[in-house]
Amino acid sequence: MISSSATLRKPAFLALSCVGAFATWPAFATEAAPAAANDADPDGKLDIIVTGSREQRPRDPKLVAPLIDTPKSIVVLDKSVIEQTGSTTLADALRTVPGITFGAAEGGNPIGDRPFIRGFDSQGSIYVDGVRDLGAQNREVFAIDSVQIVRGSDSTLGGRGNAGGSINILAKVPQARTFGSVAASYGNADYKRVSADVNVKLSDTAAVRIAGLWHDQDVAGRDAIYQRRWGVAPSVTIGLGTPTRLTIGYYYLESHELPDSGIPYLYTIGNAPGTGQIRTSPAVGQITTAGGQTDFAARSNFYGVASRDFRDSTTNQATIRVEHDFGGVTLRNTARYSHDSQAYIFTLPDDSTGNVYGTGQVWRRANTRYSFAESIVDQLDLSGSVMTGSIKHDFAVGAEVSWQKTRRGTFVTRGFLNASGTEILSTGATISPRCNAATVSRSYCTSIFAPNPTDPWVNYASDTSTTPAAIVRSLPLAETQNDAETQALYGFDSITLLPSLILNVGARYDRFTSRVTPGQPANATTSFRLSRTDELFNWQAGLVFKPTRETSLYASYATAATPPNSLLGEGFENNALPTTTVTANLLDSLRVQKTKTYEFGAKGNVFHEKLALGVAVFQTDISNARVTDGNNNIAFLGSTRIRGVEFNANGTILPGWTVFGGYTFLDATIVDGGFTALTAAANGAAAATTVLVPSVNTGKAVPQTARHSATLSTNVELTKRVSIGGGVYFMDKQNGGYADNRSATQTTAGVVTVVPATKILTRGIPSYWRFDLQARVKLSERFDLSVNAQNLTNKTYFASTYTNHYATIAPGRTVFGTLTAKF
Repeated sequence: MISSSATLRKPAFLALSCVGAFATWPAFATEAAPAAANDADPDGKLDIIVTGSREQRPRDPKLVAPLIDTPKSIVVLDKSVIEQTGSTTLADALRTVPGITFGAAEGGNPIGDRPFIRGFDSQGSIYVDGVRDLGAQNREVFAIDSVQIVRGSDSTLGGRGNAGGSINILAKVPQARTFGSVAASYGNADYKRVSADVNVKLSDTAAVRIAGLWHDQDVAGRDAIYQRRWGVAPSVTIGLGTPTRLTIGYYYLESHELPDSGIPYLYTIGNAPGTGQIRTSPAVGQITTAGGQTDFAARSNFYGVASRDFRDSTTNQATIRVEHDFGGVTLRNTARYSHDSQAYIFTLPDDSTGNVYGTGQVWRRANTRYSFAESIVDQLDLSGSVMTGSIKHDFAVGAEVSWQKTRRGTFVTRGFLNASGTEILSTGATISPRCNAATVSRSYCTSIFAPNPTDPWVNYASDTSTTPAAIVRSLPLAETQNDAETQALYGFDSITLLPSLILNVGARYDRFTSRVTPGQPANATTSFRLSRTDELFNWQAGLVFKPTRETSLYASYATAATPPNSLLGEGFENNALPTTTVTANLLDSLRVQKTKTYEFGAKGNVFHEKLALGVAVFQTDISNARVTDGNNNIAFLGSTRIRGVEFNANGTILPGWTVFGGYTFLDATIVDGGFTALTAAANGAAAATTVLVPSVNTGKAVPQTARHSATLSTNVELTKRVSIGGGVYFMDKQNGGYADNRSATQTTAGVVTVVPATKILTRGIPSYWRFDLQARVKLSERFDLSVNAQNLTNKTYFASTYTNHYATIAPGRTVFGTLTAKF
């Protein structure tokens, strides 16, 4: 961190960011001054003068230009904003950034952070200190120094994926001084949290740092839900301030919770009243069912079963980093081992048979999973500056090798085997109608108006059996395993052609090999394995024109590539490898999904270089998306186009008044969604047949994307001891998915007729405004007291939506106080 006496030539917003970089974010300074080189910044690139003490962070090897000279839209979320907003998870922190939305989990998509950047799922594009963090998990902030959001196609930075952008978490590391803090919080809904961050200088060249956390809360406005977790992150650095440095770090987080099953949608395409364009929202508030029952469905309603549902997860990460400076060139090697595991039974409040509107009942569909993700990654980087004549090159070149493995299964009962040899829990899945007196009596279904989380639930040998059966993990042969290896080479160069003209280029080659061993039915005796290798080449280029030292105009182009099985089952995989012998022949026909982004922007620093402003206009095109073609075959002709404008402001407006936020507009359209198969039933001598019609998705807005979003977090120092702040957050409506009621019929002669749709249903969540407040009092030099009020108006709003079935509801008003002791 930078002390209050530090000064900057360039403001915090542009401190350590670049087109080919993951960066840190210094605190705001109070006055400007010329730059000078120092031990941590030998070429003065960081433009920081230290008159007190500042954090001695190692340079990122991919840092090739400061943010003002970067032809790309980048937002850096500093720990000060995270602390002021009271964010405790990565998802909480990212909600303060405009343009980021979130997707929900489902059976095939594991529970975990699922942010969408510029309309694209970035669940698999999250990094920790520049190393991919693949495992599905809900990340904490106790060991985070800052978070960098790179927007636009950027496979050049991290490899496969990254169609809409990536998120890089910068962890806390040891510093060459002794400091520490302990914070304790308590609030409504039994909110309790204790965190600590202690850094000890062992010698002039060595230090150790330990961050820790204990968190325990219910969730305001939600029945039965609880969240418990604890974690620790120790690290040690030897060689601080010397040419050779060694850092060893470890991160551990353990979580136990009752997962929130959210709120089901009211209508399905089969029972939505009316005709034409129909929109259905989650069933909350005053509701009248098809049978005429009218009642109130409270926002607090939890449709899961507390005695059955659970989620346990652990995260382990060990990192070793070695660096050596050769004058103006640095060689660095980073090696990391990660192991993430989770297990859960998660109630998905299901509306698929029309039971919510039709009967006022919610099916408690049980999604189950246990899994782990394991990886070993090694990155070697060489970075620095060289002159070729009068032209300066700030460069970074590197190589990466990685190995990843995931394995997953489900919770089943050994007492039941269905016709396909699949073992499942007894939840009423084989009963029709889904919700009736029998399923309600077994707690398989519950009232939309008055669910009881403590309903008794027994796992029977089958949906109709009266014999209890134990819940166990599936047989090893039924588990699905994915393995992958990556070998990559990459390079970046910021070329100063003239003081006012900079060319920024980068390229990356990846060789990605993926293998899947599909899980087999319980009555199978053998399995099989499929493998595929894709070679990916991605590049980016941008030209920066600088009218003045602290303003820039830029134009850039960048690509991204998402190969089949990119997420290895640790996220929503719409282009997975085949998992049956019947579909194995599709392996060679799979294609890499391609993305490209065009961007134009401007950046400037005002108010004596303390406030950074940025605007970007962009278009992102995705091609080769996997869809169904007109012959009912898998094809790679789907396309999506996203056009948008982003505005960001970050820094100090007046002494003691800081802001962080911006506005994003997204025009996100599915240009070609492929085709949908309709079945014409048999009629006399005419056998049942299939007819293809254009997908209902074509021409629709991209799901999980808000057209307008805006955020503003601010803090004002009223006196030297008292400050107040708050946040205003707007999110436009989002669509989860679409359906229509087209059908096909045929004559006895086999003449097929497509019956046009009379209804087109959109599932989605409404727009919302959220308001937060925060106040802080400096009790003494060592003690601070703060109070945060999140969702001050107790607004009922939805945090994410799935394609169908349900949406997750946000917490109600949460107020907590925090006492912080510093030393």
